[in-house]
Amino acid sequence: MAEPLANVARVDGLGMIAIRADLARSGDAIAEAAGLAIPLTTRIVTDGDRALGWMSPDELLLVLPGADLASALTALRDALTGEHALVVDLSDARAVFDVTGPHAGDVIAKLSPANLDAMPGDGLRRSRAAQVAVAFWRIDGGFRVIGFRSTADYLGLVLRNAAIPGSGLAPR
Repeated sequence: MAEPLANVARVDGLGMIAIRADLARSGDAIAEAAGLAIPLTTRIVTDGDRALGWMSPDELLLVLPGADLASALTALRDALTGEHALVVDLSDARAVFDVTGPHAGDVIAKLSPANLDAMPGDGLRRSRAAQVAVAFWRIDGGFRVIGFRSTADYLGLVLRNAAIPGSGLAPR
């Protein structure tokens, strides 16, 4: 059997927090509480094991180690007290996969209409993988893909199938 184009691995143990707020008004407070700068539109800011991604004009996603989740929730809620804002733990509602290896981009390209060549190094893309909604960004050696937990089995399957040489589009 041929070697896969990329390694597809489920990532467990992450915390994920959705932050909905007026970013122009509350951005400084969010940045301080999250420990990361507010990302530009369609971008993600990373520092070590934390990432803060732009999801929409009034929504950010903080991804961090699960052990840091409770303190981050408290810090964000305290920072946004009195603001029209929402801070929600999405950790159990999402599934995360890392697609790594020399042809990781080819695996993503088989499943998503996103133009990966036009995506900057700090880009965050909301798109689809086959028939499910996902968000993805570059990590060292590949891509991190986040989807709904309810579609985790399917998402893992289509990612692994796309990594099989000869399945669908050829590597670039």
